[in-house]
Amino acid sequence: MRTPLSWAAGRFTLGPRSVRWAATTSVVAAIAIVVGGGIVRVTGSGLGCPEWPMCTTGTLAPTSEMGLHGAIEFGNRLLTGVLCVIVGWVVVTARLQRRPMPAVLRGAWAQFWVVVLNALVGGVTVWMRLSPYVVAAHFLAATLLLTAAVWTRHAVPAGDVGPPSDLSPGRRPAGRHRTLSWALVATTALLVVAGTVTTGSGPHAGDSSDVRRMPFDWATVTVAHGVLAAAVLVVAVRLLAVLPREGYRAARRTTVLFVAVLVAQGAVGVFQSRTGLPELAVILHLLGSALVWVGVLRVHLTLRAADTVRPGLYAGAVRRETVGGAARG
Repeated sequence: MRTPLSWAAGRFTLGPRSVRWAATTSVVAAIAIVVGGGIVRVTGSGLGCPEWPMCTTGTLAPTSEMGLHGAIEFGNRLLTGVLCVIVGWVVVTARLQRRPMPAVLRGAWAQFWVVVLNALVGGVTVWMRLSPYVVAAHFLAATLLLTAAVWTRHAVPAGDVGPPSDLSPGRRPAGRHRTLSWALVATTALLVVAGTVTTGSGPHAGDSSDVRRMPFDWATVTVAHGVLAAAVLVVAVRLLAVLPREGYRAARRTTVLFVAVLVAQGAVGVFQSRTGLPELAVILHLLGSALVWVGVLRVHLTLRAADTVRPGLYAGAVRRETVGGAARG
């Protein structure tokens, strides 16, 4: 059965640059969703639209009586619609390529379904009157969307060629860096989850009304969050120390950038915890959390790409290693 996309693919083609721009824009939009949710929370606009999917029982958009809170919450909902358009554009640009991009298409459709999931969790958040546990799930759903967007962008070829997996079926010998890369992703994921607990125990409930918080001591979970951040930093520095220099230049550069973003994020976190959680610092910290997650995914994906080599290069590396070992022997 032919679909409109398959019909269009038989008549039109787009260049690789179009899908690169679309996939990059989807990453930016996913980050904007995270930041937009933070703005809703710190301004106390979480129930600016008290119903979902309608803003009120009888209106889709907020009324003038709802004021700024209604406008902020409704604007955040509209951002989800913008994201759907962007993800749809990723699907279209990937489908209309002269050379098929199945990985990009899978990633784009994954983004679409995660957007749907995020919207549904957002609706439950309103229905549950900003339960901190549902708010945490809403943030994690946005992080899942960001994960799909980064993976999709990484799957886009760098030029008018097939994806890296098609070019490079060989593998370099496994090293400690591969284990450390997985450890870095795991500890960063724990850091993100701990951040939701810290937020759920803190004062910014998302609305000016009496919204219950998670039953944890905020100071204790903040310290635990900081300890996890230090652990992530240690793993990242260790990964950088063991990364080979030959063939891993991009992976090393990405890891250095990740460390820089993590340190900056830590500085914002310390500042906000010592100054009573000012709204602007909280928003910057949410932006930083998104950038940290993007960074760790890029480190892992870039390292995986560096671990994959062309068969000829792999054979040459093995031959050099064998000759070098024989000479040393």
